[in-house]
Amino acid sequence: MTIYLAGFSHLIPFAAGHELIRQRRQHLTLCRATPDLVYDQMIAAGVANRVVFSYAGNPGVGLLPAFRRAVETGQIAIDEYTHFEMVARLEAGAAGLPFWPLRSPATDLASYHAHHTVVCPYTGEEISTVPALVPDVTVVHVQAADEQGNLYVEGLVGEMREAALAARIVLATAEKIYPAGSFRSARSSLLLPGFRVSAVAAVPFGAHPSYAAGLYERDSAFYQAWTAIARDAEYCQRWLEEWIYGTENHQEYLAKLGQQKLDMLQMGEPHE
Repeated sequence: MTIYLAGFSHLIPFAAGHELIRQRRQHLTLCRATPDLVYDQMIAAGVANRVVFSYAGNPGVGLLPAFRRAVETGQIAIDEYTHFEMVARLEAGAAGLPFWPLRSPATDLASYHAHHTVVCPYTGEEISTVPALVPDVTVVHVQAADEQGNLYVEGLVGEMREAALAARIVLATAEKIYPAGSFRSARSSLLLPGFRVSAVAAVPFGAHPSYAAGLYERDSAFYQAWTAIARDAEYCQRWLEEWIYGTENHQEYLAKLGQQKLDMLQMGEPHE
């Protein structure tokens, strides 16, 4: 299956990614405009055999060691696009179109993946295209949902909406689920209406170690530590065994983190 874990800078669905690891899923195509630690962890766990992306890195820190190691050893294949091309692919998927027209690419990335042009029927101009991206499942994490499945987000949205609308199935995790009708006056925060969402679960701190704007901060200390963890393949597997396979669910993962760490993230205090 083709899976898209959405979220831009914040609201990255780490809890969902960890659950895919716990269930020992394999042979997935992982798509994301900005793969960061969550995909590095999933790749290290052997979840993926292909990654479709437009940037990969540990934000503000460096590279993704497990991702790089998997590419260099042939464990996974990659399809790399620009950010705009990735969004265009999702726009095509959301619109039910087979491709999306673009001006000629300004980079040489087009030479590394399937690239086709069409002739504009109005001007005769040759136009570059990118194929539609239609994930089998898109997973999003949001600050709030209601009992009807309506999803609400404050802060950066990135390509979350496009990734959801392009998908066949949308699964959501939410910091909290509220009674139906709780957000009727907050239409500007609506990410997706409930009729487009297949399932939603309440998962507090479901974005850790990334952040949820207005609720808790990024665990920057973990982002800094991840490079050393992932650089050594054996060390990385030990981390997965302790923190993912060794916890039955996200609640146990949070308990292992400790309430003091969670409280500090909620208060925005420095944490080590």
